[in-house]
Amino acid sequence: MVTRAHDGRRLVVAAADAAAAYLGLHPDMPLAHAQALIPGLHIADADPTGDTAALDNLATWCLRYAPLTAADPPDNVWIDAAGCAHLFGGEAAMLADMTRRLTHGGIAARAAIADTPGAAHAVARYGGKAVISEGGVAQALSPLPVAALRLAPETAAALHTLGLDRIGQLAAAPRGPLARRFGFALLTHLDQALGRIAEPITPILPRTFVQHRLSFVEPLLTAEAFATVIATLTETVCVVLDRAGLGALRLDLMFERVDATMQAVRIGLSRPTRAPRHLARLLVERLETVDPGLGIEAMRLVVSLAEVLTPVQIRTGLIEEDEPDIGALVDHLRNRFGAARVYRALPVQSDVPERSVRRVPALAPEDPARWPDDLPRPARLLARPQRVQALSVLPDHPPAAFVWRRVRHRIRHADGPERINGEWWHREREAMAVRDYWAVEDEDGRRFW
Repeated sequence: MVTRAHDGRRLVVAAADAAAAYLGLHPDMPLAHAQALIPGLHIADADPTGDTAALDNLATWCLRYAPLTAADPPDNVWIDAAGCAHLFGGEAAMLADMTRRLTHGGIAARAAIADTPGAAHAVARYGGKAVISEGGVAQALSPLPVAALRLAPETAAALHTLGLDRIGQLAAAPRGPLARRFGFALLTHLDQALGRIAEPITPILPRTFVQHRLSFVEPLLTAEAFATVIATLTETVCVVLDRAGLGALRLDLMFERVDATMQAVRIGLSRPTRAPRHLARLLVERLETVDPGLGIEAMRLVVSLAEVLTPVQIRTGLIEEDEPDIGALVDHLRNRFGAARVYRALPVQSDVPERSVRRVPALAPEDPARWPDDLPRPARLLARPQRVQALSVLPDHPPAAFVWRRVRHRIRHADGPERINGEWWHREREAMAVRDYWAVEDEDGRRFW
């Protein structure tokens, strides 16, 4: 299947699906040529307006990953993920989560992270490695074709004629002759990809978001000045949230630099809040990641995620004591170490140790299930079980000794066994599986499970 559009002179292919592309069809190909190559080709009218709106919606959806996202027609989305990847467990984990969610939504996507937008674009479309380490852009781009630099097809074809097929060859060629023959656009794309020239993006900011912006007569450079502005911004935003009956769950603070580039910091909340002092304190803690460059000429605070926040009765009598509120502590830990590393453990109805616990958000509601009092087990399990060689006198008797990490331990006391059968409803091969757990103490007083 392909879509068709009019380029001013004739009907051309606007887009082709994977099957059509495999058969040699591509955008800008004359439609008559495509029909001649593939009889019975399915054709639909292109909808550029609808495509642009859908891409804007996709860029808005990507705000869950970073505060600075922008649509780049016809089919790109820029995401400035600086300072946000740790909230998802790292850059590779963030990309994996992003592509998984898009795939489940029926969108085919390729994603990459690099120091520059041009390098990320090139690696996502032509490279094999999704995450390019800091400072490794030149090495990653060198073997890629010159078409990865977002060049016009005729420019890429002309470079191929000259024998400049790879970006590494193009970067090593004399710049003067290239500029005279192809103009400065070619060198600009190359320098942007290599990070020699900044390529700022214009972030998308939905009007439905609660936000406030302050511009300055003179650029700001110091953390003290930023903290003062943050206090003003949070006060203003919280007043708007209060009127709307909302609480912030995620805040994005954007810094507009005098060199036309932007930086942003993001904080996440464990539960909705509109306490300006608490929000300001969390934002100030993130200032260490901001590089003001030659100065900041404006700052914008955006509530990118909010929920309804209604008043809650704290206590009903004078003699009752308020339960300690650890929400502020949880927020500080989440923003420093990432949400995935701050959690609470709840019991699960399972005899198998690795299945008897689940992670929930630190401030999730209490679960009626209780930990069994008569089942002493370690509070945490090793990520992978470690092999031991145990020796017992008779079957079902406590082990007399065991070898672990090439060290032999003679057992003085033992408690057990706790015999656990496999859960056949999870996997058929567990139907006959049996485990025996012992709690033992060796001659040196060390205890093992």
